[in-house]
Amino acid sequence: MAGAVVVLSLAAAATVASHVALAQPVRAHAASLALEGGRAVEVRAHVTGKVELRPDGALGFDAAASTIAAGARSHAVAVDVVVRVDPAEVDRLQRLDVGAELWARGTLSSAYPGERAVLVVWAGRGVEIIRGPEGVTAVTADLRRGLVRAVDGLPGQGAGLVPGLAVGDTAAVEPALDAAMKQSSLSHLTAVSGANCALVVGIAFGLAAALGAPRRVRIGSGLAALAGFVVLVTPEPSVARAATMAAVAMTALLLGRPGAGIGVLSLAVAVLLIADPWLAASLGFALSAVATASLLLLARPLADGLGRWMPRALALALSVPLAAQLACGPLLILISPQVPLYGVVANLLAGPAAPVATVLGLAACLTAPLPWLQDGLAALAWLPASWIAATAGTVSALPADTLPWWEGMIGAALLALVGGAVAVVLVGPRGRGRRTRALRVLCGVLVAGVAGTALGGGALSTIAGRWTLPASWAVLACDVGQGDAVLLRSGEALALVDTGPSPDALTSCLTRAGVDRVDLLVLTHFDADHAGGAPAVVGRVGTVLHGPPDSDGADILRDLAEGGARLAAASAGMSGSLDRARWRVLWPDPARSGSVPGNDASVVLDVRGGGIPPTLLLGDLSADPQRAVRTSGGLAPPYAIVKVAHHGSADQDAALYDASDPALAMVTVGADNDYGHPRAEILAVLSGGGARVARTDQDGVIAVWESRGAVSVWRERGG
Repeated sequence: MAGAVVVLSLAAAATVASHVALAQPVRAHAASLALEGGRAVEVRAHVTGKVELRPDGALGFDAAASTIAAGARSHAVAVDVVVRVDPAEVDRLQRLDVGAELWARGTLSSAYPGERAVLVVWAGRGVEIIRGPEGVTAVTADLRRGLVRAVDGLPGQGAGLVPGLAVGDTAAVEPALDAAMKQSSLSHLTAVSGANCALVVGIAFGLAAALGAPRRVRIGSGLAALAGFVVLVTPEPSVARAATMAAVAMTALLLGRPGAGIGVLSLAVAVLLIADPWLAASLGFALSAVATASLLLLARPLADGLGRWMPRALALALSVPLAAQLACGPLLILISPQVPLYGVVANLLAGPAAPVATVLGLAACLTAPLPWLQDGLAALAWLPASWIAATAGTVSALPADTLPWWEGMIGAALLALVGGAVAVVLVGPRGRGRRTRALRVLCGVLVAGVAGTALGGGALSTIAGRWTLPASWAVLACDVGQGDAVLLRSGEALALVDTGPSPDALTSCLTRAGVDRVDLLVLTHFDADHAGGAPAVVGRVGTVLHGPPDSDGADILRDLAEGGARLAAASAGMSGSLDRARWRVLWPDPARSGSVPGNDASVVLDVRGGGIPPTLLLGDLSADPQRAVRTSGGLAPPYAIVKVAHHGSADQDAALYDASDPALAMVTVGADNDYGHPRAEILAVLSGGGARVARTDQDGVIAVWESRGAVSVWRERGG
């Protein structure tokens, strides 16, 4: 048996390699057309995948290219491409759907190695629709659009979920709800997954059985319904993959033999890899296969094991999402190094509503010729969809909803080990021998140890984090790597000066400090290391005080404003209050610096009073504007704290630091950065002036407050 497995595996691998080798010359020729220098090209292509709105506002979709023209030369090709285009640059946008033929005009770049798509077409000069969807694809496109129209106007976030639950169309899902779905492990409900396909097959099979059809007719009815569903939601690779896995699972369940199901699954995986070798690099494909295998092998034993401690019905309900999370968790760690703590509970709560919303949504989609019936069915589907949206919002808002985990392959391997141990503890190996008992004890100890370590570390960085910080801090420098994020607190009011480079790092610091809302956000300038974390506070900011924005800055400010923040452009002489503290802007001075975005237009802030020691925050100013600040007459030394400019670069005005006379020089800088920050020259200036130096690269989080007329400093690494 082992020899046969080896032979079949080698044969499948050879077939996959042969497919890749035969396709490579065509792919290599097409890749060579990714002309350097941004040369204008025209690509004729056939849309093969859903047209989706990307986070950057552009439309993206998969297509099969047939012609690439550059100047007077035209090349016939047959490769997959990805098209990106601004919606405003598409003529007859309503006709852009699966099955459409088009010209995309713009530039080319090579896709990442290992992807099915060979080229990315950046259609900066627009997309011209040659021919819209025709025949069956036109009918299905109209049906999908009809469902979106039917739910338009229904209240709440549940309306946008209905098309996603029914046919995988997530265009109407609000960004906040999309984030909540992902955070609560419910995002699979709005993708066309094996669960949707299995539901369609099950309904068709059940109807055929109710009509007294023989077994073969029932199975044929299920497969025919599955084929129709695939055509309705677009037969793109991810949908075909989900349909295949659903067919495998349903076949095994109908046969009542999970072992046979694993054989069919293995055959299906091999066939899919031979037909499309690029699935080997697809994490989605791996997740589908693993989830199907967990349903076949693990769900029933888990239900039996859980049934020893809880009612059988509850054990059955928990077994499927728990099996999926145990099996898929190690793969998901490769995307995001965190474990959702409430994912199983969220799926348990939302699970019963998902099939109802899917069935009613599908019925609404298919009854487009009868608008009155479609509207009624859409309204009925809205009810369970709203329940799912409320579940996602509630679960994602719970404290410590995700558990930080180790990154990369080590983290994936460790989680796989822990998942296996959990399965052993819950399912229990057969037999009552000494070795069996020892195995269960060992697995129990492993689960308890890892869970305790991870939960303890997660708690300290989240809900219990504030207990690890001095309660009286007034100024807190977050350790966000190579970037700035400084919190100021006066009474109950909070200000945040810059956001660091990463939303995750900023969120971790804010959560640890117990900060839910920021009254004043100061964006000194819009380099990524100062404004890259801004998405973490969208919707949680009162006022934004900002320097001159570049194009990226304009997008950040727009998002903050849409989240309810009031925007104010900073200029020298502006002032305001933060509870009992007062702040003044010392720079930029439009009369002396102009309004050119960048480091030298950084907002320089003087903050003091209300418990905040006199503090000078210098952004990323270089020496020349530092001299202008020094001679402007706005300084009010001595300062208890000076936040050193530009992470301690060498381009500094030593006289400014002498004039400000800081007791503490705070350097916000990343460990082992590529810039050599902080430079020895500025450190010598600071120490020569008698200032103590605190650095986030060495000290971690830095907290400062006034105590009995003196400045107290706490360092995360060093006390």
